[in-house]
Amino acid sequence: MTRTFGFETTLRRLSLAGAMLVTLAAPALAQHHDLTLEERVVNINGTDRPAVTVNGQFPGPLIRLREGEEAVIRVTNRMDRESSIHWHGLILPAAMDGAPGFSPGFSRGVGPGETFEYRFPVRQSGTYWYHAHNLDHEQRGLYAPIVIDPREPEPFRYDRDHVVQLSEWTDERPARALQNLKRDPGYYNWNRRTLVDLIRDLGRAPDAEARRAIVRDRLDWAEMRMDPTDIADITGATYRYLVNGLRPETPATLLFRPGERVRLRLINSGAMTYFDVRIPGLKMTVVQADGNNVRPVVVDELRIAVAETYDVIVEPREARQYQILAETMDRTGWARARLAPRMDVPVESLPPHRPRPVLTMADMYMTPGPTGLDRGTPRPEHDQPGHVWPSSGMSHGAHAMPAGETASAGGHAEHLAAQSAGHPGHRGAPDNPHVGHTPVPRPTAADHAGPGHGAADAHGAASPAMGDPIRHDTGAPPGARVLSYRDLRPLRADPEWRPYDRIIEVRLTGNMERYIWSMNGNEFWRAQPIVARLGERLRIRFINETMMNHPMHLHGMWMVPDLGNGAFNPRKHVVNIKPGTSLDVDVIVDAEGDWAFHCHLLYHMESGMMRVFRVVRDGAPVASAPRPAAQPVTAAHVH
Repeated sequence: MTRTFGFETTLRRLSLAGAMLVTLAAPALAQHHDLTLEERVVNINGTDRPAVTVNGQFPGPLIRLREGEEAVIRVTNRMDRESSIHWHGLILPAAMDGAPGFSPGFSRGVGPGETFEYRFPVRQSGTYWYHAHNLDHEQRGLYAPIVIDPREPEPFRYDRDHVVQLSEWTDERPARALQNLKRDPGYYNWNRRTLVDLIRDLGRAPDAEARRAIVRDRLDWAEMRMDPTDIADITGATYRYLVNGLRPETPATLLFRPGERVRLRLINSGAMTYFDVRIPGLKMTVVQADGNNVRPVVVDELRIAVAETYDVIVEPREARQYQILAETMDRTGWARARLAPRMDVPVESLPPHRPRPVLTMADMYMTPGPTGLDRGTPRPEHDQPGHVWPSSGMSHGAHAMPAGETASAGGHAEHLAAQSAGHPGHRGAPDNPHVGHTPVPRPTAADHAGPGHGAADAHGAASPAMGDPIRHDTGAPPGARVLSYRDLRPLRADPEWRPYDRIIEVRLTGNMERYIWSMNGNEFWRAQPIVARLGERLRIRFINETMMNHPMHLHGMWMVPDLGNGAFNPRKHVVNIKPGTSLDVDVIVDAEGDWAFHCHLLYHMESGMMRVFRVVRDGAPVASAPRPAAQPVTAAHVH
């Protein structure tokens, strides 16, 4: 509950502020919230199951803050295991970030029976969310929205607003689901192609050459021991998809009056699920992305990656219900809410699913980088934090970058050669400017340590949808406009924009047969920190060598995808990297300390796709950091 202050209290605070002019930049008021974490029974699918609740609610309660003030949030843990709350997307001191093992003085999180007080200045506005930072508690319900009201008036008008929080629920224990994936990565893929599908496709082929191509395609996928229908690791086979904690059969009802401008705060709090969102009969005007204002753009639908937020404005003019449809990317389920003038309007039926997406071999051919250059990075990191390299005056995009410094602050970090990971894309000396310029070969049946979920091949061209690292093919009808990152432009030029100082390469890698995910071929518990210098602008060249999307999240700092718009590229806290593509992302390195850097697919993070992102001052020693307990799940962890 937010505490309000009387006149005398406010007057005393104003007097103190006037007497101490040097503190004028500090927050003037404190906003107090008390959160209690405990297990309670919920019944989503007809069976009582234990969920993690906040103040007895599933999902947790909305926290409303105000820009420029101070947040004081006391979290009490009434469970028998450590837990935590991470304030997703908020710019705050490292000690308040809520990531166990990263945040100073927060190695275990909040212990059983303990209370931890988070206290931080609120430096931004918009739509965000909070969640646990461990697989078990977040998957079982420890997540909720944050709305931060701006200090200045909004640049857009609306009459009312609603939170639309997308998520999923499984009756299985998360540790059991993870172990199922380690035994069989296709365990939850009930859409795998069968012999019947092959016979049908051959029967539809117009000639012998087409039939041979179909057979070749099946043999290629079989050789890689992968399936082109493997779009999501965990599907509607076990997940029930929710909006604000409610099933699509009994959807959340969001009230409106005809003619109102309604703001919808879309939050993807799913553990593993991408959603394609549309509202039949209404256009959506996107006004914010990841909490930051953007130039309004009108779209028919959008794809929201795990952990992203989008704010849209709709204008329903008729006194009827409008379905807010969130179809899973793999077409195995729906999340749904509805806009309605009254609560008692009968619920409409769901439409049929769009055709399931199927990858082709062409989709998996690695494409050039976003600027049209070769996807490889000159002098890439190769998991040697002391050997990340400056831009060296190379031409990049529409402008030439100035020469940077010759070594990073991470010169004291221990060398961990990528060869030890058995990863084929990381052999070669770091001072060879041509390292990484050759596309990684497709894994063969013998190459079980190679990139998982399919990797790039040096032959052939990418399909239009997969070849573009930004555009999404949602199956929308012809003429429909689907939101792209290229549509996201801030209202004003970024005051901190400048050419980047250094560039490092982060390859998103994995071994699907063992369900291990990694960066540059190294799982989290075997990897050294990525070291950055306070005040620099660091460019990360993401190269996705897998056939999965990866929503990459960096705590404590903004990421800026390079979309060719210079100072008008958007700031984001999550950037999605599509399969078989490369994308350059700049990091505004303005927060000292150790920060979590990971894929926000929770089962990928739990399986190794995470790093320590260490920000140091020039000349500071780089010490080894303790690691959070993130080891492969064994039978002992299954409940």
